Amino acid sequence: MIEQLIFAAQEGVDGRRHEVPQADLESRLSARGDDRPFSEALVRPGLSLIAEFKRRSPSAGEIATSAAVADQVGAYERGGAAALSVLTDGPHFGGSLDDLRAARAACDLPIVRKDFIVDPYQLYEAAVNGADAVLLIVGALDDHDLASMHDEARAIDLDCLVEVHDAAELERALELDADLIGINNRNLDEGTVDISTTYELMHDVPAGKTVVAESGISARAELEELERVGVDAVLIGGALMAADDPEAKTRELTGADEGA
Repeated sequence: MIEQLIFAAQEGVDGRRHEVPQADLESRLSARGDDRPFSEALVRPGLSLIAEFKRRSPSAGEIATSAAVADQVGAYERGGAAALSVLTDGPHFGGSLDDLRAARAACDLPIVRKDFIVDPYQLYEAAVNGADAVLLIVGALDDHDLASMHDEARAIDLDCLVEVHDAAELERALELDADLIGINNRNLDEGTVDISTTYELMHDVPAGKTVVAESGISARAELEELERVGVDAVLIGGALMAADDPEAKTRELTGADEGA
């Protein structure tokens, strides 16, 4: 599955680069808006919630195809989310750069662009369309591309959420000296989810790294257990997008109603 996602991502980049050359994006970097450090938002006391906006996914199918970005992210912000994740992949998740811009305009939270980043062009797209960080999936990049993408993102003031799924990928992320490690409980090849992945890999994450648990998390009790073992943040999308009242669900997950 991941090979198909990577291929589709590169095809999309090739088409957009023809319409908007990278040099045009680079020329717009100086006009970026206010600085919203993504990494800093995840190290405040307690477990931080990265609330995700996505309309559908290959595993869940249609989730909330008619959801309005401004309404959804506004609910997340009021509910106590620390940051946002916005899917910009169109073919598989129904997202776009329009969603990224809309989220930026609708709230004050820092935003990570979540997509299959396979080309430096996408870093500049992210920066000029409202992202404060990008997702780099270790399993989608070789060592050279991972390192160069990480360095180039940092050079244009984008934080990097470096995502791993197994011990070998974690080792590669640590060799990169990534500060922000995302542990994805979903196997992107098979589509299966096992939250024990986070617990298993946490043992090998050295002190001083910020750890984000991703996928398969939907209940406050799960967040409390993840916090107990040292996880700094969780990224949750499906449970929030499917909720009848996303603000109430965000409050439930963050413990906002209890003053947590």
